[in-house]
Amino acid sequence: MLKDQQPVMHEGVFSEYAESDLVIFGIPFDGTVSFRPGTRFGPQAVRQELDGLETYSPYLELDLVDYKICDLGDLTLPFGNTIKVMELIENEARSFVADNKKTLAVGGEHLVSYPLIKAHLEKYPDLHVVHLDAHADLRDDYQGEKLSHASVMRRVFDEMGAGEIWQFGIRSGTKEEFGFAAKNTVMQKFDLEGIEKIVGLIGDQPVYFSIDLDVLDPSIFSGTGTPEPGGVSFKELMNTMQQMTSLNIVGGDVVELSPHYDLSGVSTAVACKVLRELALIMVG
Repeated sequence: MLKDQQPVMHEGVFSEYAESDLVIFGIPFDGTVSFRPGTRFGPQAVRQELDGLETYSPYLELDLVDYKICDLGDLTLPFGNTIKVMELIENEARSFVADNKKTLAVGGEHLVSYPLIKAHLEKYPDLHVVHLDAHADLRDDYQGEKLSHASVMRRVFDEMGAGEIWQFGIRSGTKEEFGFAAKNTVMQKFDLEGIEKIVGLIGDQPVYFSIDLDVLDPSIFSGTGTPEPGGVSFKELMNTMQQMTSLNIVGGDVVELSPHYDLSGVSTAVACKVLRELALIMVG
């Protein structure tokens, strides 16, 4: 298991597993990507770039060095067996949650959120999911497949039921998906307005925070498999995340970086900064 390994990122900054409050791990999986594959390379690209990023966040006025965070590297996953991959991810996350660790996963495609959320639901039955994305991800299936990055929030709904999934930035989906959301999730289309209101509604109840990086406009984040024009700015995302510092975020993920679609490296740099901010929000 990953927790038996040594820390990977930022030697001298990241802690050992036993003493950590938050564990970070990569999930290099893109087995159900419907357009442009490549998110399996996201975690490796983030690690290479993260060494060049300051540990201090001027947005939050917090520093990674002041907290007990452990990076455990990447899961080893089989090719061609999505069900087995889901089981492996869920089992790994369950072991972290059982050890009272907060978890932060680096994707990978968005389907990886499903087993991660399932693992957290076992310990936190009153869990809320906050979902930032360009896409609704509420299809019941995609081309006959129930397990797809296009249906991840529908599978989460199957586990949680109505009223506990909060979606922001959504600007793409089928007519049926938007109709389903109107009855079963709380959806803010096109932008991130209103997050400050849900902070008060959720209070200190546990939260899983999933950030699909294509919520950002492609002019900022082009390194993704399904770019959607009309997204939010990086400043908007940072302002939104600052508003969520009081939430009890017990698990999270940053997904859908496909680094080789942006040879400038800007998208990877953006992913690293989002990861740093989310990690600090979770521990700080």
